Amino acid sequence: MTLATLAKYTCATILGIFFVNVGIAHFTDTPWFEPIVPELLGDPTFWVLLTGILEIGLGIGLVIPQLRKYSGLFMAFFLVVIYWANFNMWANDIPLDGRTFADFWHLMRLIAQLLMITVALWVGGWFTSREKFV
Repeated sequence: MTLATLAKYTCATILGIFFVNVGIAHFTDTPWFEPIVPELLGDPTFWVLLTGILEIGLGIGLVIPQLRKYSGLFMAFFLVVIYWANFNMWANDIPLDGRTFADFWHLMRLIAQLLMITVALWVGGWFTSREKFV
């Protein structure tokens, strides 16, 4: 196994486990996530639980090599879509645990989101060059 392959497997496992843990937190601490769900979507509990299911599934998919390619792609798409909640928290200065966050921390969250999107696509193999057919 090459160092690059080991790095890819390690990153896939770390990101996958992180997503499973965050997904579980959507069920064990649902009220913590609810305030940032955009009002336009309606019932925040539904959306928190749905995203929790998706995060667990995508995390598991990233860890399993046979599912990694499409889990990475769907995780990237998911991360783009759910950033709406984080942007909602930033734009409307929504507190979590009674405190709001400075712009710096919201920018750090955006950078982390972009990094997770990049890693999900990378471990899924979406940045590799395609072989040319003759």
